Amino acid sequence: MSLKREGQTSDTETFSDDDGQFYFSNVAPGSFQLTITSAGLASQQFSGTLNPGESYLTPLIRLTIATQVTEVHVGLTLDELADVQIKEQENQRVLGIIPNFYVSYVPNAAPLAPKHKFELAWRSATDPVTLAGVGVLAGVEQAADRWGAYGQGAQGYAKRYGATYVNIFSGTLIGGAVLPSLLKQDPRYFYKGRGSKVSRILYAMGNSVICKGDNGKWQPNYSNVLGSFAAAGIATFYYPANDRRGSSFVLSTALIRLGETSLAGVLQELVFPKLTPKRSMRGQAQP
Repeated sequence: MSLKREGQTSDTETFSDDDGQFYFSNVAPGSFQLTITSAGLASQQFSGTLNPGESYLTPLIRLTIATQVTEVHVGLTLDELADVQIKEQENQRVLGIIPNFYVSYVPNAAPLAPKHKFELAWRSATDPVTLAGVGVLAGVEQAADRWGAYGQGAQGYAKRYGATYVNIFSGTLIGGAVLPSLLKQDPRYFYKGRGSKVSRILYAMGNSVICKGDNGKWQPNYSNVLGSFAAAGIATFYYPANDRRGSSFVLSTALIRLGETSLAGVLQELVFPKLTPKRSMRGQAQP
């Protein structure tokens, strides 16, 4: 309890007993104001006037439970938003068939955690359509007798299929998950969709050497460049020795892969959006 008197700069305080009773002694006559407080209860004020020689008895004062205001913020954390966006990206397919997981139509999409990057890489590399596409490529290579040391027949086809798949799998895993996780870069293509056709083509072609970092800033695409060379280097362990030429093979294979990335960017910018019916446009991350 606190007692405030007119003309006084400080309050007089006291505590109530177990029965809630309290008193102030030696109070000078005049107007006064009582403030009654208790933890968890709404404070109350009482005003009165004490006459000379009077013992003032206040009426019963009841304290009520304090009104509490609870604010509830409904929303997703960045990690939860990325979960949602990735799940929707994994439904993106060109013509409803061909995987188109590595493109974001949300310009300010939530940054990906390493788990998201590995999930995208795994889903892309193990998709049934990817496996079927590898089969087609292996058939074309066999028909053209590429990697002749593998021979023909079922055995030659199996070797070509395995080599082609390892090449795709290692490139996707290293360039799309391992290095982006280590270097904190986003492996996705971010659809531009605005500006002149020339500016969009240049933007798309530059995607092979320029990417968005996990911090949202554009930077050199070390993940794709180093990943292309790493995948080419790994290929030297399983492609026939007489069909490759050491460092020149690594260089040419890496450059071809970078060229393929640039071409894929142009297709992502100008062609695939029209052919991808389930494009994820859900929620942008807040800056």
